[in-house]
Amino acid sequence: MPLLVVGLSVVILLLLMTRLRLNGFAALLLVAVGVALVQGIPVATIPDVLSEGIGDQVGDTMLTIGLGAMVGRVMGDSGAAQRIAGRLLDAFGPRWVQVAMVVTAMLIGVTMFYEVAFIIIVPIAFTLVRVTGAKLLWIGLPMSVALSTMHSFLPPHPGPTAVAATFHASAGLTLFYGLFVAVPAGALVALTWPRLPFVARLTPSIPKGLVSEREFGVEEMPGLGWSLCVALFPVVLIVAAAVTEMATSGESPLLHAVAFIGSAPIALLLTLCLAVWAFGPRIGRSLSDVGASCTSAAQAMAMILLVIGAGGAFKNVLVEGGISDYIKDTTDGWSVSPIVLAWLVAVVLRIALGSATVAVVTASGVALPLLAGSGIHPEVMVLAVACGSIAFSHVNDPGFWLFKEYFNLSVIEAIKVRTSYTTVLAVLGLGGVLVVEWVLDVLSQ
Repeated sequence: MPLLVVGLSVVILLLLMTRLRLNGFAALLLVAVGVALVQGIPVATIPDVLSEGIGDQVGDTMLTIGLGAMVGRVMGDSGAAQRIAGRLLDAFGPRWVQVAMVVTAMLIGVTMFYEVAFIIIVPIAFTLVRVTGAKLLWIGLPMSVALSTMHSFLPPHPGPTAVAATFHASAGLTLFYGLFVAVPAGALVALTWPRLPFVARLTPSIPKGLVSEREFGVEEMPGLGWSLCVALFPVVLIVAAAVTEMATSGESPLLHAVAFIGSAPIALLLTLCLAVWAFGPRIGRSLSDVGASCTSAAQAMAMILLVIGAGGAFKNVLVEGGISDYIKDTTDGWSVSPIVLAWLVAVVLRIALGSATVAVVTASGVALPLLAGSGIHPEVMVLAVACGSIAFSHVNDPGFWLFKEYFNLSVIEAIKVRTSYTTVLAVLGLGGVLVVEWVLDVLSQ
């Protein structure tokens, strides 16, 4: 039974990493090979399946994470991150620093991928931790929760956008309705989770090499204007590209140029150039000093990228092994509310495969025949599938490893924190979606 294979593979992976202390990269590859053999993937093609999974995952994330880490390190070594962190503290006060992180993450995360927004904001979170003396998860976890919510629930992120196209739903209305679900659910979990005893007991330290440990004087830091300009530069480029794509149709050289500049790797590369030009003199007298700063950030990212790539290999083995098709065939005959079924199928696929995008696309295919004649608003169905896709993030989700490595957690600790908060977000999202559908029905009568 494919789901039993998934469950056993997760258990074996946990044992390898916790009991045997095997490196995450090696453990993920070993388990991926074992699952491939059990699922009947031809032995000769297993290396290609692994390579394809690693390539797809690292290809999507290496440029973003690598360039983002360099930008963050330049901002940290120049004092720009400390300047922004200090301004947030002045505006919100130490007591409300978590609210500051939630607001910042939600505003940036509406149109940006989780990984991209995470990489952009995390240097500020690290600096706030150092300046305030607060625990890393006290400040960093609200940011991650808010970003997870925005990425999974709302267009123009890839999963919800793909489902909106399948259901012929309005992306604009889906975004509008989704904000009434995502904002309260995300804020509630973001501000609650760091206070839970099993989270509050954890005291991870900031990973070495990702942020400057120097504390700057007021005169040593760049101005707030330049600091914000560099920090928000990639946000503006990416948001402008997303808005242009949603608001226009057709083909033109201008649209292609906007899409190119607004792609995450290009936006971050341009931001790195701007950061080096604006802040380089504050780091050292020559470009070699700035280069050393970027090299330090890249070295700190090496193992994170390897583990994320191996997570992509594990995910691809599960997909190629036919597990998503098995789940789709199993749920086709279920007699359940289309909203609940769409959410539930997305949850099961998310648990089995780790990929939120695969989960939402497959779940939408299951739920699409049920939408016709049901009277349910297609935008609500999009939200139901999207909410289900965030649940149970665990070891087969590359985003899980990004979270684990940046917050310096063990596998068990990351499961306790991330798997629990993503699952609660999914359940709250389903409740919110049902309420939205009820309100729309009342208003339409």
